[in-house]
Parts: sequence; C-alpha cells; structure tokens
Amino acid sequence: MSFKFKKASYTLLTIILLSNIFQAFSQDESWETYIAQKEKGFMAVTVNMELKFSRPYYKNLLIVGTQTSKCLKNGYPKEEGLKKLYTFSDSIANIINKHTKNKLAGIITYQCAGFDVFYVKDTIGLRSNINTFIKSNYANSKNYLVIEPDKKWAYYQDSLFPKQLSNDFFINHELLSHLFYQGDDFTKPQKIEHWVYFKREKRRQKFIDKIRVLNFKVDSLSFKKGDFMPYEIKISREDKLEPNAIAVLTAMLKNLSSSMYGTYDGWGIVPVAKD
Repeated sequence: MSFKFKKASYTLLTIILLSNIFQAFSQDESWETYIAQKEKGFMAVTVNMELKFSRPYYKNLLIVGTQTSKCLKNGYPKEEGLKKLYTFSDSIANIINKHTKNKLAGIITYQCAGFDVFYVKDTIGLRSNINTFIKSNYANSKNYLVIEPDKKWAYYQDSLFPKQLSNDFFINHELLSHLFYQGDDFTKPQKIEHWVYFKREKRRQKFIDKIRVLNFKVDSLSFKKGDFMPYEIKISREDKLEPNAIAVLTAMLKNLSSSMYGTYDGWGIVPVAKD
C-alpha cells in the first residue's frame, strides 16, 4: 500500500504533540508546512500565512530553540526528542507571554533542533529571562537565542514565507512533510507512483507510449465504469523526493497528461520502515 496525498500517517505521539501546538494558534490564523532543502539536509518550516497580509507592529525578531540527540537519520526528532522540543517551546512561550506582547510567526525543525520564531514588542530584560531559564533547565543542550531589530519583518519574508503559493506546491509539500516526519531520506532515489485518468482508452494508450520513452513503468491499468474519467493508469519510476525535483516531475506529468486530455491525480510512495 502506498502513501498518496493525505493518506500518509504520523505516529500517535507526533499527532498528539502537533495537535497541542496547533491548538495554541488562533482559529483566525492559517498555517502551512513545507520542506526546504539546505546545505546540511532538509528543514521543515511551519509558517503563519496570515502575517503576510496583516501583522502587528512588533519590531523585534526573536528566534529561540534547542537541540535533541534523539532524532532520525534525516534530522527529524524521534518521539523522545519531540517531547523535549515541545516542553522547551511551551516553557519559552510562557516566559515571552508574561514579558511582552508577541506573535508566533513560524516553527522550524532542522538537524535535530527545533526553533520558534516570534516577533515581539518589547525586548528589555527578555534575553536575560530566557537565558536564565535555559541555563537552569537546558544547560547540557545546544541552545539558540537571537533577538534583533526587524522592523520590516525581513526574516519572515525571506526565510519563512514560501516562495510559491500554488495548490500543487502545497499538495506536494503536504505529503513531503508527512514523509519527512517519518524519517524519509529524500536524497536517495526510490520508487514513486503516479496516477493518471483518461476519458478514452486511446488517449491513455498515447500517454503510455510517451511515458515509456521517459523510463516510467506501467504498474496497472483499470477501468472504473460510471466515472467521468474511467481509464486509470498507475505508473512508477525511481526518482529523488527532493522538493525541487518532485515539483519538476509532477509538473511534467501534469502537463503531459493534460496535453492528452487526461487528469494527473498525484503521487505516492510505498512506505519503508525507518530507524
């Protein structure tokens, strides 16, 4: 059975921890997660999209985080590591809330570390309060704290907000995020499955002729009587799941299927157990 779009699953603890985090967000806010490729690996970025269009006049950037040794090979924390990061995050948020007005703009997970990105109104004494807490409770961890002016919200614009806003981008990254949380190594080629639908069998056959030249394999053909696009084809090829690579791949298949009056219906992979 393969993961396709929203069919990927988290571990139970991951669901609980992420649910606790997102319950703290305002219902009026819109949050999205995407995967970014960096020099040392891949980074999960969860960003408050609403702040692009409406933001408070808080002129100071605050980035705070800690690292865990309990993480998967791809740099995402294991269950024990997630517990540590969530406890740290919750405690830091309580300190900031008591000190000054603030807005949580994003959450970053990268190389076994978790970072919360805030914009705050007042910074007087804030660094001291956070450092005191960290030294008392996380002295044996590698910790991070940045407080600096950012009147124009440049960090939010340049490092948090996604460069693309298409439906295809968010659909791809929804599945990429699920796979990243489970420890998938995006740098290694793996079998990726794709589904395409056609109204007529002749169109499907023309598509088959094209994709075989591109080294895709035809995994299955089926006919679903009564459907508007009854002729299904599932194809596969070994490719990397790097975000830029999957964007190019899915765009190519979408355009190719559309040129033959077909509908590209997404991709998935056969899950492999991770350490």
